[in-house]
Amino acid sequence: MPKEMLINVVEGEECRIAIVEDGALNELYMERASIERHVGNIYKGRVNNIEPTIQAAFVDIGMAKNGFLHASDVIPAAWPRRKKGGEKGDGAAPAGQAEPKAREGHQRHSHRRIQEIFRPGDEVIVQITKEGIGTKGPSLTTALSIPGRYLVLMPGLGRLGVSKKIEDEDQRRQLRDLLASCNPPPDMGFIVRTAGLGRSKRDLQRDLQYLGRLWKVVQARAQSAKAPAEVFRESDLVLRTLRDIYTPEISTIWVDSEAVLKRVREFMKIAMPRHVGSAKLYTDKVPLFHKYRAEEAIERIYSRTVSLPKGGSIVIDQTEALVAIDVNSGRFKHGRDAEESAHQLNLMAAKEIARQIRLRDLGGVLVIDFVDMLKAENRRNVERAFREAFESDKARSQMLHISKFGIIEMTRQRVQPSLERSTFMDCPYCKGAGILKHPESVALEVLRHLKLLAGRDGITQIEVSVHPEVADHINNAKRATLVRMETDSHKRIRIKAGPTVVLDQASYRCLDEHAVEMRVDIAPPAPPPPPPKEEPPRQDTPEE
Repeated sequence: MPKEMLINVVEGEECRIAIVEDGALNELYMERASIERHVGNIYKGRVNNIEPTIQAAFVDIGMAKNGFLHASDVIPAAWPRRKKGGEKGDGAAPAGQAEPKAREGHQRHSHRRIQEIFRPGDEVIVQITKEGIGTKGPSLTTALSIPGRYLVLMPGLGRLGVSKKIEDEDQRRQLRDLLASCNPPPDMGFIVRTAGLGRSKRDLQRDLQYLGRLWKVVQARAQSAKAPAEVFRESDLVLRTLRDIYTPEISTIWVDSEAVLKRVREFMKIAMPRHVGSAKLYTDKVPLFHKYRAEEAIERIYSRTVSLPKGGSIVIDQTEALVAIDVNSGRFKHGRDAEESAHQLNLMAAKEIARQIRLRDLGGVLVIDFVDMLKAENRRNVERAFREAFESDKARSQMLHISKFGIIEMTRQRVQPSLERSTFMDCPYCKGAGILKHPESVALEVLRHLKLLAGRDGITQIEVSVHPEVADHINNAKRATLVRMETDSHKRIRIKAGPTVVLDQASYRCLDEHAVEMRVDIAPPAPPPPPPKEEPPRQDTPEE
């Protein structure tokens, strides 16, 4: 079956784009109107404060949280110019202007310390490279990049390059020579994207001119705007996906919205006029994603366990620090040789794991535990298959060699929260832990708290509201303990079943002899501070 792109739009709510190949969901991109995306946007910001201990500056770009700019992400072209004794000091041209010296290319890891580059109040042009996650603000860089269809413009870089994904040296040389023949401006850098492979000089020239005009608009906005201000906004999901993902291998682009189809065709007329006819309106009564069974596949990618053919499975667990992926053999068998069974299962799992990582947009540190293999050759085969499965992945990734224990450690670019984090919220009952206490454990905890409260003066009655299962356990299995506690403390204790109470929670209400509710804390009182040590009396020594 051919490769097709499906664009499903709910106006003002959500946009989903799926790449389907051979009836299987290969890639999924989702964006909601309620969650604004900022990666790729360029801002004129103001340095708020500098932290020399972490070599970073916090920049106000007009968002709720300041952006994080590390010293390694500050290129020389972004250093502010200062005047000292009427002479220009070290630094770069004013905001929005590139410096001629930058033609030699920027060094990502500058030797200058952040406190030597910026001062609070300095203005700087920055671009968001990573969304703020949790309590962290967005990550910033001064090495700006504006992507086109075939080229990427990098102001201030001043050199020509080719995407690292194009590995053939002859192709890289041809593309670099072709780009140089387009006579790019000397103060601008350009990189040929993978989509530029096999394109004519005219195509590259047209993209270069478009990016040049766009950069002049950004410069004009940066010079006239008052910081903090947004000076460039990245395209929306539809145009961004067409620009970055679309290839001639995609035979048809199905769009279920006339308004979006119009925008798609307008963009394609400019960027890829030969393929405008591949964009079509979907009018079937069956919803687009249901027709191609993409909806079912999306539901499965939220599952912790993913089944493999012939009985194997993979288990995916996300934590705060890393993603752990485990391959389980289950009932999988391949012949009578256990080593070959493990080899074939791991080859199958490697492709599916790479697919799940792309679909779920997992990033950060990932640890993949394959089934143990004794032969080094088999481990190398699995490692090779895993690397090949990531060749089409747009996110940057690095991976180590598979260990003798069958473990691969890798990192993958995390630009935004994963699909799961964007779609789900932490459970308000388990607080994201995924587990609740057993009713018996909660009952024992309640009895311990009751013993604490029963020993306090002034309390005559204690009422406890718990989950019905916990109440049944206390009133039946622990009835004798409860009666003995009431007798010893001369207090009345009532266990009430609350249908709305969470299984592992309990609320306590204490009353005095006048049936007035008392404020109590089930935590034990803090011990009094130790008395100060008495210092021995000072004895004066006789003077010599």
